[in-house]
Amino acid sequence: MQVLPPALERLIDSLARLPGIGRKTATRLALFILRKPPGLARDLATALSQLHQSIQLCSCCFSFSESDPCAICADPRRQADTLCVVEQSGDLLAIEKTGAYRGHYHILHGVISPMDGIGPEEIKVRELQARIASGTIKEVLIATSSTVPGEATASYLIDLLQHAPVRLTRLARGIPMGMDIKYADRHTLARAIESRSQAK
Repeated sequence: MQVLPPALERLIDSLARLPGIGRKTATRLALFILRKPPGLARDLATALSQLHQSIQLCSCCFSFSESDPCAICADPRRQADTLCVVEQSGDLLAIEKTGAYRGHYHILHGVISPMDGIGPEEIKVRELQARIASGTIKEVLIATSSTVPGEATASYLIDLLQHAPVRLTRLARGIPMGMDIKYADRHTLARAIESRSQAK
């Protein structure tokens, strides 16, 4: 016997597919939406339906944006000769919140993880090499997380770029091992950026 109406069940199933949301949380969210005025559900549905139509990847840094280039790449006040390499867009947002970094970004959209079948070809490494080959970049700050895949990716990039005519730096060790960069508090992250050191 079906306890929940099919429409509610479909919403719960959809919400439960999101990362970090189990069946219990999905049920709570679905019931919350159902109890609110229909306008909330319509606004949510509209925002979701327009998401993929409105958002694209910036052709420079590969950040999610409604314009190309994105606002950061198009900002003439940013240091165009400094490039911060991050794993995902969430890492860019975390670094931007610190206010300690004023350069440009390069988003890899993943990390090297042989166990998951992800090699350098599956992330934006070739695009990073092309940006460096343009000759406008003087410093590459490698800001991958201090997880095993993040460290493996950083090591790969250091080996790959060690003969490039750029200064290679890494975030200082203010971030605990095993922690995703996007979960670091802004002060720890700002200190790590400000005290970055030469990559070895």
